[in-house]
Amino acid sequence: MDERLERLNRLPLREDLRGLHPYGAPQLDVPIQLNVNENTHGVPQDVQDAIVEAVRGAAAGLNRYPDREFTELRASLADYLGHGLTVEQLWAANGSNEVLQQVLQAFGGPGRSALGFPPTYSMYPLLASGTGTAYLKGIRAEDYGLSAESAAQQVRELAPSIVFLCSPNNPTGTALGLDVVEAVYEAGEASQTIVIVDEAYAEFAHLGTESALALLPGRPRLIVTRTMSKAFALAGARLGYLAAAPEIVDALRLVRLPYHLSAVTQATALAALHHRASLMAEVEEIKHQRDRIVKELDRMGLRPAASDSNFVFFTGLRDAQRIWRGLLEAGVIVRDVGIPGSLRVTAGTESETTAFLTRLEELLSQEGQGSAA
Repeated sequence: MDERLERLNRLPLREDLRGLHPYGAPQLDVPIQLNVNENTHGVPQDVQDAIVEAVRGAAAGLNRYPDREFTELRASLADYLGHGLTVEQLWAANGSNEVLQQVLQAFGGPGRSALGFPPTYSMYPLLASGTGTAYLKGIRAEDYGLSAESAAQQVRELAPSIVFLCSPNNPTGTALGLDVVEAVYEAGEASQTIVIVDEAYAEFAHLGTESALALLPGRPRLIVTRTMSKAFALAGARLGYLAAAPEIVDALRLVRLPYHLSAVTQATALAALHHRASLMAEVEEIKHQRDRIVKELDRMGLRPAASDSNFVFFTGLRDAQRIWRGLLEAGVIVRDVGIPGSLRVTAGTESETTAFLTRLEELLSQEGQGSAA
């Protein structure tokens, strides 16, 4: 690896990219993979059949470029989201990461900045770096919360070009109140700040948790991003999207690559949207397992965060690395998010969740920690 790094450094690489590491969680072949927040239930059979049929239909026209505007897909996404959204307010790309990248290409760049509030999604600084946008690190409270007053004050002081608000937040899983979004938007008026609310895990939120989609009317600088990777179990299909004012969508047309969304991707996403009832039933089961994890971790004497996502972040571990390795040895991989004494686990199937909880309690007992000690 040192030799490859040396060869890389001989290239005329951009100076701001030197020393950086690519994004990526460990991809290990273990029986129970609970580290990257995938939907471990898989794609229901009726949805699989619909996708296969849709892709078969698309295959007949693969000699032609796809619909550059993917109008049918945008209409279906608008129908799914509701809130009176129209086709002109929807945009999609290859995963929500590409959607965010396009936003940074259009509204970031050299001489501009993007503000995030770590701990949060680790792709934000990488996307900023890749577009020549300065990344600013905001401050959260000790419990990783973010109040409307604090967030707004930081926006006024730093005057960023773009703000990332991850809700539910990754890795902590907690959702933001709409008061935070409203306060940040108003605070960015003078600097004309673009406000991105990243709602990748919105479908897993507790009943009564409001979406920032409700705030879009009258706020042309507000963007709400979503993904089909999580609730729709389509991480392998790569389809992310956003809702915003039509002029935001027009701006993204200026930076997107031609025909960036393949005919196969469009067909896959449409089939899943048309059969979303089966997928939403899985979401309810995932939420049940998530709440079960929170309850059991609390019983074990750990400190799980209240989660509105399909994962649980928890602290209180004496040796998080030992626990991580012990789980891996038992065929269960979770995520080390780099916060001392903490780990993050995806809510899997009932059997996967049971395997995680059983092994975790054994490991805690071995070091005299937890309810079994």
